[in-house]
Amino acid sequence: MSDATSNLPGSSSSDQSTYDRWRRKFAMITGLGATAEERAAEMEAYHHQKCEKWKRELMTYSPAVVFMLKHLKLAGADVSSADLVCAPCDTDRAGGFSPEAGAVVLCQGKFMGKSHMEDTLVHELVHMYDHAKFKVDWNNLRHHACSEIRANSLSGDCRWSREVRRGFVAFSKQHQECVRRRAVLSVRANPACPDEATAERAVNEVWESCFNDTRPFDEIY
Repeated sequence: MSDATSNLPGSSSSDQSTYDRWRRKFAMITGLGATAEERAAEMEAYHHQKCEKWKRELMTYSPAVVFMLKHLKLAGADVSSADLVCAPCDTDRAGGFSPEAGAVVLCQGKFMGKSHMEDTLVHELVHMYDHAKFKVDWNNLRHHACSEIRANSLSGDCRWSREVRRGFVAFSKQHQECVRRRAVLSVRANPACPDEATAERAVNEVWESCFNDTRPFDEIY
């Protein structure tokens, strides 16, 4: 079909390019005329493009993200777009912070919407801030627990609407319960943590000081 189209009288390379884009989009949506590998590649490219677009918008217009980037710079970490990497992830996580690379990974295709990506980005930027300002030892479970408590509390990850989507509904101390639960899960995933009881103990030992530490915010966002 594409050969026939390119040979039509009056057709141009621009017309052909437009037709090819339409054909690829149609194939991605319907699954017709494309292999599984082509559909997967097109979908990955779509997720990457959307992630990059949202990232640019959040770095420019999100008050919380702009605030964190400002305070990271004051802490000695001048974060650019290149340090916030949109990439496919093979886990259920929406993002992560790599202390070794000094970079945040945003898991393209894992976000329910731009607000979800905003919460995830702020969460990871809190980890980056802690790493820059407090010299966190991520193999020290108390250090890790403190940063997880702060990141979950300050990012919007534990706002009531997000918890309802996860199936957790509480009318008393919902925020604290969410922060504690998610912090324990993250510490438990640390290779240096042998079991859940150890993760819970690490979170409990630093809870009061770290939950009440809202730096660089004046209060919980």
